[in-house]
Amino acid sequence: MSSFFKDKVVLVTGGSDGIGKALVENLLAMGSSVATCGRNHDKLYQLQANYPSHPLHTVVTDVSNEPECRNLIESTLDVFGGIDILINNAGISMRAELKDADLDVFRQLMDINFFGSLYCTSYALKSITERKGTIVGVSSIAGYRGLPGRSGYSASKYALQGWLEALRTELLESGVHVMWVCPGYTTSNIRNAALTEKGEPQGNSPLEEEKLSSADDTARKILRAIEKRKRTLVMTMQGKQTVFLNKFFPNLADKLVRRFFYKNDKLIK
Repeated sequence: MSSFFKDKVVLVTGGSDGIGKALVENLLAMGSSVATCGRNHDKLYQLQANYPSHPLHTVVTDVSNEPECRNLIESTLDVFGGIDILINNAGISMRAELKDADLDVFRQLMDINFFGSLYCTSYALKSITERKGTIVGVSSIAGYRGLPGRSGYSASKYALQGWLEALRTELLESGVHVMWVCPGYTTSNIRNAALTEKGEPQGNSPLEEEKLSSADDTARKILRAIEKRKRTLVMTMQGKQTVFLNKFFPNLADKLVRRFFYKNDKLIK
């Protein structure tokens, strides 16, 4: 990795676990001043303790809460004087079919995955524009292709990508770069914390973690894409195939996705 990130101020939401934490650690190693947030005080405290001599600012924040997002941005501006790069990484998923799910689950997904990014970006926009910086959304293949049992998650990621595309166009002549990235299955806490039909954390994952991409590898790919000012990044071959099939052969994609997510006509959670 080059010196692109050295001395830049980078804010990463959801930095206490998984991809977000890996982003924070890589950025600190490259000489960035980093601000991050999470809902778990103990995890943020431990992260801060691991990097006592680094320029790291942590704030307990629920990104679905607009005043808390405003506090996160304003405190970062107070500590570091500006923001060069905002990585909207905080997110949550779900595991439930519509017929079984409480409607509040869908509201939580939108509040965190979409509105959290909207709030943070809106309050950081002035500083990022002044610095001709970068706004990033960590999305998903679910933002290109609706996934069964994850319909609220898909809706939130479709909303995120559509909004970022509009924002990118608004800012096209401003010098601000806007992009979204779609990791594949990654060793992170998002599946364990995925909401059940009752809005409770799932607490386990059916995936074989040893076969997944590491959070560190995913974080490095995201940072390379930011440096290269890519428009979008779909990270895995499976993801690229899904986007291609859904665009050109949508009926076939329906059948293949159904086959992937169902076994004996039951949703794989």
